[in-house]
Amino acid sequence: MSEPTYKAKQFKLEKELKGISKKTNEEHYKLYNGYVNKWNEILDKLKTSDKTKAAGTYSEYSELKRQETFNANGTLLHDIFFSSLWGDGNPHGDMVKKIEADFGSFDNWKADMTATAVSARGWAVTALVLPSNKLHNFLVDFHNQGAVWNTIPLVALDVFEHAYYLDYQTNRKAYLEAFYQNLDWGYVEKRFQFAKKAAEIYNSLGL
Repeated sequence: MSEPTYKAKQFKLEKELKGISKKTNEEHYKLYNGYVNKWNEILDKLKTSDKTKAAGTYSEYSELKRQETFNANGTLLHDIFFSSLWGDGNPHGDMVKKIEADFGSFDNWKADMTATAVSARGWAVTALVLPSNKLHNFLVDFHNQGAVWNTIPLVALDVFEHAYYLDYQTNRKAYLEAFYQNLDWGYVEKRFQFAKKAAEIYNSLGL
């Protein structure tokens, strides 16, 4: 395999936490490393996988892309999880003010987050919804539902049949060509410039 695209972050695994054992974190970190390694393996295999045989029923390329989201989300969600663990548990800062504004109180947020976590099979995530600028608690059952966390979408292509069936029936490839021909790259460029600035800020803060 070539040089990995993504590298596992290092965390204070030797430090004891309140109510979470060092052993738990050490074992959990191994799982996180597994996601990182598998994502890199998939990225490496995608370089040589035959794209012309891609199909919604089965192909090597399709399955690699499908499992890529599982491992990418497994990696990126754990990045956030582990990065946020070693604090003192004392709520403070503008985030708390935002929570109070959007949920009515800190206790309301905590109750909703707890209920979400109890209901979820995998994750509960507090996220800022950019269009509304509001905080929301999301339930995530599985990694491979398609959304990759901690990213800013630049191009969104709807391939549900409602997007093309009246024009192309089952000929999705013809619809894709039409999409590319109508794609507004000026709009895409604006999103890219936004994403680039966001990435610069993100990395400068060491997040």
